[in-house]
Amino acid sequence: MQVYKRIIPCLDVQNGRTVKGIQFESIRDAGDPVQLAKFYAEQGADELVLLDISATNEERATFIPIVEAVAAQVNIPFTVGGGISSVEAARNLLRSGADKISVNSSAVKRPELISELAEAFGNQCVVVAIDIRKVESGWTVHTHGGKQDTGIDALKWAEDAVLRGAGELLITSMDGDGTKKGFALDFYQEIEQLVSVPIIASGGAGTIEHFEELFSKTGITGGLAASIFHFSEISIPELKKGLSKKVRIRN
Repeated sequence: MQVYKRIIPCLDVQNGRTVKGIQFESIRDAGDPVQLAKFYAEQGADELVLLDISATNEERATFIPIVEAVAAQVNIPFTVGGGISSVEAARNLLRSGADKISVNSSAVKRPELISELAEAFGNQCVVVAIDIRKVESGWTVHTHGGKQDTGIDALKWAEDAVLRGAGELLITSMDGDGTKKGFALDFYQEIEQLVSVPIIASGGAGTIEHFEELFSKTGITGGLAASIFHFSEISIPELKKGLSKKVRIRN
């Protein structure tokens, strides 16, 4: 059975605003997250990802009022992440309208959290986000908004996360983030051989051709991008039209 490829805008939220940086630095404002979420849903986005990028470092709960407002405006699935460290925190976000929750730093710190979330809500609700950088020996996992290199091998951590109950992986190449030089195809080609769950690729999208390469050269089912959408470099209808003759997407 053929699987539809998904186009997924990402909204990194800080202090109630959508922001975007380059390699997790040089942050600049990109607009109101609720308005952007509504706009992308109307344009034909397949899903959305909302990440509270400062929640972990500030040790606070994720942005429930924004989640509620987005849920009231969109009719497509959306994932919420940032600062989720307990089943109760996840439950509050799902009750607020999120379809899936994403954990990153908290799962690395306490891997049992993945199993707890999967048991409470089902694997389909649990996305494990992994921020990676390439080093001499391969790729390592970074946490706390990319600020801490754990030294953990990213491929091994991805396998472990799936074994513990992750129903999906969201993998961001920090080297590619915001550079618009293309997705980390070498990593995605490797990881898809190790796990059987859907994977969202993030970091490096800059052209329609980058998405075409991702979807044609790997089995990745989701392509995530931020700045090209936020700053009107490529529209979702334009991207989908460009891809429609090459890959199976929802128009």
